[in-house]
Amino acid sequence: MPRPRKIRRLFFQPNTTYFKPVGIPLKNLEEIILSFDELEAIRLIDGEEMGQIKAGKKMKISQSTLSRLLKIGRKKLAEAIVNGKAIRIQGGDFKVMNSNDLKKRRMKNFIETETFCVCPKCNYKIEHKRGVPCAKIKCPDCNVLMKREI
Repeated sequence: MPRPRKIRRLFFQPNTTYFKPVGIPLKNLEEIILSFDELEAIRLIDGEEMGQIKAGKKMKISQSTLSRLLKIGRKKLAEAIVNGKAIRIQGGDFKVMNSNDLKKRRMKNFIETETFCVCPKCNYKIEHKRGVPCAKIKCPDCNVLMKREI
């Protein structure tokens, strides 16, 4: 059984998902299907001039996977342009990350560094240590399990 595919992170959604040559009726055209993750790889590398390692990390995939997506995507684009085919953008294993998702992550990271473990009985406070649940720490004064406070 093959390994499940990783979900790729995309940071934009195209306004247009279909391109065709001008003056040729749609019924007379062949289509090339470009996946959203192939398009994102092309956008990051060619559009934003990002390095493959950095782009791979941004999409949460390896550099070799990104390179493969880039190669396949570029080949599809070249074939469509040279042979006058339509391009449909659809499919792929991805999750679109919007600015709210990123703000939540940044806020979560900020909150985690600014929190305390507090004793509900005597209000003794210690700074929260990332990765150590407050509920597993006992208050040194009264031996009660602590709770998290923001």
